[in-house]
Formats: sequence, structure tokens, C-alpha cells
Amino acid sequence: MTESLDATDWSILIELQRDGRLALTELGRRVSLSASATTERVRRLEEAGVITGYRADVDLSKVGFAVLAVVRLKYPGNRHEPLHHLLGERAEILECLRITGDDCYTLKVAAASMPHLESIVNELSQFGGTTTNVVYSQPLRFRGPQGPPRMG
Repeated sequence: MTESLDATDWSILIELQRDGRLALTELGRRVSLSASATTERVRRLEEAGVITGYRADVDLSKVGFAVLAVVRLKYPGNRHEPLHHLLGERAEILECLRITGDDCYTLKVAAASMPHLESIVNELSQFGGTTTNVVYSQPLRFRGPQGPPRMG
């Protein structure tokens, strides 16, 4: 669908990434479309799988997760189902990326305290070697794409 996204589609995506609760009438005003045309565009983007959902961004520290860390995991072998099972069980693991290079996975982990983080890392270490980096701050939070890819 990348080829068929026009400037208006990108404007819709940018606005909805900023505020997923934006009323369709206000969204239409911001992208210069009628409410019905905006509704149709959003529906088409959802049906095409471009928009995969809506969510609330939560301030982790205000809900009891004072520690944010990135854990890299070297996973020997090729039976990854046990790790995938743990990912479904541990809500503290916010994101998991399978990556290339020396490590196999990079995980974003939220913990209430350093001992809590240690227990999560200990649980992950049953799958292989781990390297943990504690996050000081997030100068740029995940924001999603802000336009089409720029080649070159």
C-alpha cells in the first residue's frame, strides 16, 4: 500500500499518531477534508492494515515503573517458543525485537525497582547471555513514521 499513500493519507497518519482520540470532524478540518471523506480514508487505512490500532501512551513512572532498561539477549539454538511464551506472560517486557548481529533479541523492559529489574533479567538469562542498559531518559519517544521513506 506504500505506493498508494498520498499526501492526505500521510497527513491523516501523522495527526492520528499525535492524537489517536482525535474526532473525525477535527481530523478532517486539519487535513482539509469533509468528515465523511475523512471517515472513508481512515476506514481504508485500517482495512489495508496501515493503521493497526490505537493506544494510550502511559507515563511509566506515574504507574509504578521507575526503571526502564534495554536488555540484549543472545539466544543459542533455534527453539524460540519458550521465550515467546515468556513474552506473553511478563507484562514488564514492553517490546521485543529480533535483530541481526551478535545478539538475537533486544527487549525494552519496565521495572518498579532495580531488584525487580534484576529478577526479570535473571528470568531472561535462562535463555542465554544478557546485557542490560538502564535508560537515563528518552530524548525522542517512539513517534511512528512522519512521511514516506526518503531514498538517497
